[in-house]
Amino acid sequence: MTTGSPRWFTSSYSDNGGACVEVGAGLVASRGVVPVRDSKKPGGPVVDVGAPAFAAFVAGVRAGGFATV
Repeated sequence: MTTGSPRWFTSSYSDNGGACVEVGAGLVASRGVVPVRDSKKPGGPVVDVGAPAFAAFVAGVRAGGFATV
């Protein structure tokens, strides 16, 4: 878990159905990570994803590489 204070946000594409994740901004430059957490449990665990891996994930989503259920 990161020790900094990221600015948390949910994607504008979220449908607010309660199955969202939040992404913490502001730690990529200083730590090289993108923190991710469950929007329903803001005090819960945080997963730090390396910036290159997160960028690859976002590129895959934008390219339609993940099926929705």
